[in-house]
Amino acid sequence: MTSAADRGADGERRNVLDAVGVVVLGACATWPLITAAARGGRPEGVLLAVLAVAAGCAAGRIGGAILPVAAPCAAALAGTALTVTVPHLAPGPHIDAPLGRVGATAAVLTLSAGAACCAAWASPVPSVRLALRLLAAGTAVTAAALDSITGCVACAAVLLCSLAAGRMPHRGAGIAGLAGAAALVTGLTWAVAANAVPDGLAASLEGQLTPHRVLLWRDAVHMVEGDPTLGVGPGRFGELSTTATQSLLSDGRPHSAPLQQAAEQGLPGLILLAAAFGWALHALWRTARPTPVALTAGAALTALAAIACVGNALSFTAVTAGAGLLAGMATARPLAEEVHEPATDADPRGDRLAQ
Repeated sequence: MTSAADRGADGERRNVLDAVGVVVLGACATWPLITAAARGGRPEGVLLAVLAVAAGCAAGRIGGAILPVAAPCAAALAGTALTVTVPHLAPGPHIDAPLGRVGATAAVLTLSAGAACCAAWASPVPSVRLALRLLAAGTAVTAAALDSITGCVACAAVLLCSLAAGRMPHRGAGIAGLAGAAALVTGLTWAVAANAVPDGLAASLEGQLTPHRVLLWRDAVHMVEGDPTLGVGPGRFGELSTTATQSLLSDGRPHSAPLQQAAEQGLPGLILLAAAFGWALHALWRTARPTPVALTAGAALTALAAIACVGNALSFTAVTAGAGLLAGMATARPLAEEVHEPATDADPRGDRLAQ
């Protein structure tokens, strides 16, 4: 049982963490307005994404507190249904690659797999856990059926990470590993865009990503070099990119969230994007929810970050709202005490309690 003093200290830390999140999201909404005023552009898309994350997180907190199993299960089913009934989630042009459609389809299914696995760990009933993990496996099958190889791989990775999370007594190492993985993918994306990788590796990656996508990335790097502080203005990549203007199928985006942030909002915009992701991981590290739930949600958000590095996933409101929803459910405090098997969760909060 948790003492009143422990609950009070945990509540105080939670309030501080929430205040930090408000500041980070507020800065993410304010900076594009500043860059738009200085360079021109349309900040509405960024503002909508920030609003979707905030709304999703709030809804996730409420749903996760009241229905810690049913809420993520419903979210997983809704996400899967959305990808089936609304193919690719947008009628606009797409940039295809051998990896599959690296966009909203892969991202929503990945978040759905994470939500199903979180629901499984929140349930004390073994048969329900098995059914929910089968639901998570079903999202990978759905991704394969929709020709999203990236989504299939990401969903399978989230499921495997979730199963492994049940054997981790401390979450700190897992959260650090997820942060390192996201940083590695971001760094590799930037290195490819800056033509800073060995020729053999560059040729292999370019074959997977398509030369057109790599050219878009290089246009983004050139824009960052032209104005690393303010960028070219939110929403202006498409009109200033030579590759985008010469393509009949371009949607005006570089298909990489970090590169788009840096190109349109300068390096401060990229730092704010990283800060938002870092805040989400830190919130999962500090949450009172069991370690498997925190690490499962972290794995899904990290997989989303990797998808966003090489695709346009964050351009869709369904994805940003889903990310906030998953983070909110994984950091909510259920109204009733959660019961867990001693062999799985001897100390469900792991090394967070030692802080």
